[in-house]
Amino acid sequence: MEKSKDRLAILDKIAEYEKRGWFDKDVENDPPTRPLRPGECDYLAEKPSTRILTGISNRIAKRHFDRKIREGELIIKRIRGIDNYLAIRDRGAMITCNHFNPYDNYAIFKAIEPYLGKRRLYKVIREGNYTSFPGLYGVFFRHCNTLPLAASVPVMKEFLNAVSVLLKRGEKILIYPEQGMWWNYRKPRPLKPGAFRFAASAGAPVLPVFITMEDSDKTGADGFPIQAYTLHFLPAIWPDGDLPVRRAAEKMAAENYRMWKEVYERTYGMPLTYGGEN
Repeated sequence: MEKSKDRLAILDKIAEYEKRGWFDKDVENDPPTRPLRPGECDYLAEKPSTRILTGISNRIAKRHFDRKIREGELIIKRIRGIDNYLAIRDRGAMITCNHFNPYDNYAIFKAIEPYLGKRRLYKVIREGNYTSFPGLYGVFFRHCNTLPLAASVPVMKEFLNAVSVLLKRGEKILIYPEQGMWWNYRKPRPLKPGAFRFAASAGAPVLPVFITMEDSDKTGADGFPIQAYTLHFLPAIWPDGDLPVRRAAEKMAAENYRMWKEVYERTYGMPLTYGGEN
């Protein structure tokens, strides 16, 4: 099967951005976006209509992605270190994960689904995915327990308040501290501080998850091998209460990156370098 020209172009862009050190730049050709307006997102599902739409959308999303698993388009091969999740299952936490595929958040959900009980997995998403993404995935972005970041200061205050409330009541919030999605990129990228500041401000832990992948024997519609995932749940990182929030967040981010790097090097059997060396 011929490989998708669009995916080949994305891989070329990733290689170029890696060489230039542009690790937080988007490589996908996303649709035009608009900013969130104050009050547009009901972050805490306080309206009955939001709760109804969330319930319906979550059921549709579950059927959709479970079918992807049955059909072999999403392959979860192994889950390692789930005890690290269980150690904080009753506490609010930021879950950090590398971002390389639109399905990777559902892989995280499937791993922890048996232990969530009545709680939900909340997902931090980019603003444009909430306001402007079309079709079925746009519905999921708007109604499946998502927390859109925003450029507007008033909306960002709404976001921060929601994060604080959710962490205090014991919810798990998935966030991608590398920022944009780099398709099938196996290396950890430098981490942005936001996730760690949210956790440090709330006195909550960060639970690092790093997903490694390998070619399966199945080929996707894009002509590339479908990747089989191994999810590595790593020990929780707690904020240092003796440090200011900024310094505590920096310390947490450095430890998160160190653990991801260790998993990468152990799994793939090579040192982590950038710029095309491996």
